[in-house]
Amino acid sequence: MPAGRKIAWLACFNPSAVERGGMTAHNRFFSLVSSLFPLLLSACSVANAQAVNIEAAKKEGRLVLYGTVVPQAMDSIFDAFEKRYGIKVDYWRASANGVSERAVNEWRAGRPGFDVVEGNPGLNAVLKKEGGLGKYVSPSSEKFAEQFRDKDAMMTPWRLIPISVLYNTDTVKAADRPRGLDDLIDPKWKGKISIPNPTQHAETAQFFWNLQKFRGDKWLDFVKALAKQEPHLVESFAPVPNALIRGEAQMGLGYIKYLKQYKGPLGYVLLDKHLAELNVMSIGSKAANANAARLYIEFICSAEGQKLVAEQGEFALYPGVNPAITDAEKVVATTVLMDRPTPEEFKRLNAEFRQIFFR
Repeated sequence: MPAGRKIAWLACFNPSAVERGGMTAHNRFFSLVSSLFPLLLSACSVANAQAVNIEAAKKEGRLVLYGTVVPQAMDSIFDAFEKRYGIKVDYWRASANGVSERAVNEWRAGRPGFDVVEGNPGLNAVLKKEGGLGKYVSPSSEKFAEQFRDKDAMMTPWRLIPISVLYNTDTVKAADRPRGLDDLIDPKWKGKISIPNPTQHAETAQFFWNLQKFRGDKWLDFVKALAKQEPHLVESFAPVPNALIRGEAQMGLGYIKYLKQYKGPLGYVLLDKHLAELNVMSIGSKAANANAARLYIEFICSAEGQKLVAEQGEFALYPGVNPAITDAEKVVATTVLMDRPTPEEFKRLNAEFRQIFFR
């Protein structure tokens, strides 16, 4: 450290360097540094962020992304990225399990074909354990709330997926509209509810299990009461809004983003707390187009990229960027990230839910 800077820091943190009485040189310096201290802390908070070599990324000219989002929801992001940087995104899409399986198998075979992998943290963690993920901190992601950041810098969050009670605004009268999760177990809605099958859909099992954050040991009582409602079981959250729109059910569990992504009379309940899953992006530890991969992750985390994410009805993470859904900012403010059960816990939950819903 240069001598001048060393003396300055000593003056800042050593009380003996500040004389009593008038404004000495040390006093004046102490006052100046004190006023700048919040800025110094801010600088420290982004110390791990990594600048991207844009020219090197442009020379690579492409990147390969494995992801779970339907292509039509990503096209506007890909187009904007290519228009700005001249870099093409080669996108391969599958379910979260499909993405994880392909990426892991390629990695084990010594032929990873991906530069970036997108999915939920639980499945990306499988590749992380294999050594297939590299470290990268997007400068823009440092603006995201602390709870959304990965301390190991291997998973960059880019969207939030909160869950709530959805309902048909045409068939459910205003006076009867649900106000919380307990409306799902009101006997008057028996046979009129749609939820994913928790023995087949891992995220629904995860959602129920995480209710213990709010209900303690009584979370399973809620699940048992819901099973007595004889709900219409579907394979995932995606069919729930269509069942509501067609009138096959009047309320159910689903992603709040569906209000923007499905055309029909859908409403949602603003809960006190919203359980949610993060989606993350990770750069491959042996990415062939590592610079382009970093630039893509930085772009999707930037204000511009996050606005494009929000335009698709997704809950972006950049401050002040929200989808066109009523009270979206309140949903984000009341989000509680779900913990993920271990494989052994998933097996136990599957057996338990099978007894509850199919006995």
